[in-house]
Amino acid sequence: MTVPNRATLWGRVLVDELAKGGLEAVCIAPGSRSTPLTVAFADHPEIRVFSHLDERSASYFALGRARRTGEPTALVCTSGTAAANFHPAVMEADRARVPLLVLTADRPHELRDSGANQTVDQVGLYGDAVRWDAELPEPEAEERKVRSLRTTAARALSETDGTDPGPVHLNCPFRKPLEPLEVSDDVPDSFSETLAGKGREGAFVETNSGSVTLADGQYRPLVEALTDADRPLIVAGPTDPVDLPTLDPGAVVAVAERVGAPILADPLSSLRFGSHVSATDTSDGPVYGGYDGYIADLPSPDVVVRFGASPTSKPLRHALRDSGARQFLLDPAGAWREATFTATDLLAASPGSVFEGLCERLEANATDGGDETTSAPTDDWRTRFETAEERHWDVLDDALTADALETDPFEGGTLTSVFAHAPDPATVFVSNSMPIRDADRFGQPRAADLTVLANRGASGIDGIASTALGAGSATDDPLVLVTGDLAFYHDSNGLLAIERCDVDATIVLLDNDGGGIFHKLPIEEFEPPFTDQFKTPHGLEFEHLTELYGLEYERVDPVDFVDAYRDSLECDGTQVLALEFDSEASHRRREALEDRVRDEIRDESE
Repeated sequence: MTVPNRATLWGRVLVDELAKGGLEAVCIAPGSRSTPLTVAFADHPEIRVFSHLDERSASYFALGRARRTGEPTALVCTSGTAAANFHPAVMEADRARVPLLVLTADRPHELRDSGANQTVDQVGLYGDAVRWDAELPEPEAEERKVRSLRTTAARALSETDGTDPGPVHLNCPFRKPLEPLEVSDDVPDSFSETLAGKGREGAFVETNSGSVTLADGQYRPLVEALTDADRPLIVAGPTDPVDLPTLDPGAVVAVAERVGAPILADPLSSLRFGSHVSATDTSDGPVYGGYDGYIADLPSPDVVVRFGASPTSKPLRHALRDSGARQFLLDPAGAWREATFTATDLLAASPGSVFEGLCERLEANATDGGDETTSAPTDDWRTRFETAEERHWDVLDDALTADALETDPFEGGTLTSVFAHAPDPATVFVSNSMPIRDADRFGQPRAADLTVLANRGASGIDGIASTALGAGSATDDPLVLVTGDLAFYHDSNGLLAIERCDVDATIVLLDNDGGGIFHKLPIEEFEPPFTDQFKTPHGLEFEHLTELYGLEYERVDPVDFVDAYRDSLECDGTQVLALEFDSEASHRRREALEDRVRDEIRDESE
């Protein structure tokens, strides 16, 4: 096939190589300078194109899709401020280890620093937030250059999902003509028959990354610490997308059962929900989810094995900080993701491989010397967790009766219902601020295939709707988005993707008219400036916003939420279920429930 000009050649070769390397999806925002890339992606039969009008929404949609699949999604924009609008999502992808491939079109080199319109410095635009960045040479039908282009494309993809996955940036300068217009002698007809022009049958460079595992002798300190521990604990933090395919929850549970360790499972880990959780009574263990409300009143562990990102729960982080325990951190990239600076051991290996290795070695210990070779913790250790977990959910059940919700509705109870009644399977995306904290405290473990996601890398409230819709685009599972009112407002542009990208969702909108999370902070006591500068009530009526995007809107009383939620999940299209709360009253309710649980735990231990 002949190519009309060098810009078109560059776009076709780059996209061809990315497709051969396994890229399956791209999010494109419209623009002129990016025309060679846009046309090439639109013409390629193996890459799904999602068109977005807003660059920030496009980037978060790509982030959500990549987070859900664990595979890179590409982003394309024109030059100028368009590229800057990708930056927040790039930062989130960096911190959360989400594979993104960012392709920014640019003006030719000679126009830089010249005052030319829409020309900014895009080289190294994202700083150290990317795993690798490169500027492509300007297009030319020269064999070595095009082989370099194919190699760069292959490397870019491999860098997005390596041991430390994350975003990669390729800056792509083009000169006119940008459209596939014929330019005489620009690209010889024979060029398509060269190695550079046609590439190889597969990727130009195949990259195979080995798994990161511990050597046999490196297990000894961990095995000895666990088998000698009186109060061992396993903490499953938010799980990185790259670890999900290799992390077997059953292996983690098997290790926990062998050594008598409770598993404190973050809602964003792959441990809080799934078939490994007891189907009848979560207090049977070893997976616990209510710890945020009671961990401060239990004895400290003496050995901790932790994997994933930093736990959502602040009380848990503080309990680990103050425990004095020996703490083993498992991280395939060998990163120091431990902000309390109290961990004692860093094991640079994938959590999945470590727990599989532990299963084998603990089983071998038992076989060789009998169960007595594993010094079982005192029965009181697990019993204390089981009792506290039972008290936590019993207190919450009382708070969620119809009578209680009539007099004391609170936001956290909605999260309990969202998880308890979500379809099996389902993808549930939870906004930052209070929703994810309520998910942590009030999302009860359940034997259901729930994929729970949130943007906890940089923890912003921007791009929430777009990220959720991007995740929903990658699966046939029902999609549930739980969002606060400020996050919903902040990413209202992203709602356009519901129709343009053919994604349906049930959106649970927790509307407390402002920043309710600030009630958790001492600034609450200072009035002014608390209301005007922190809580920032907005008085918006979101029904008008949903009408703009053609969404179904229903204002729901908390007492009636479960029925409305079930109805939405059974309906086609997207429904917004809006629940209004008083943020201060909800916060006081959380405090009262926590006090009641802690009082019952103290009474039980006396």
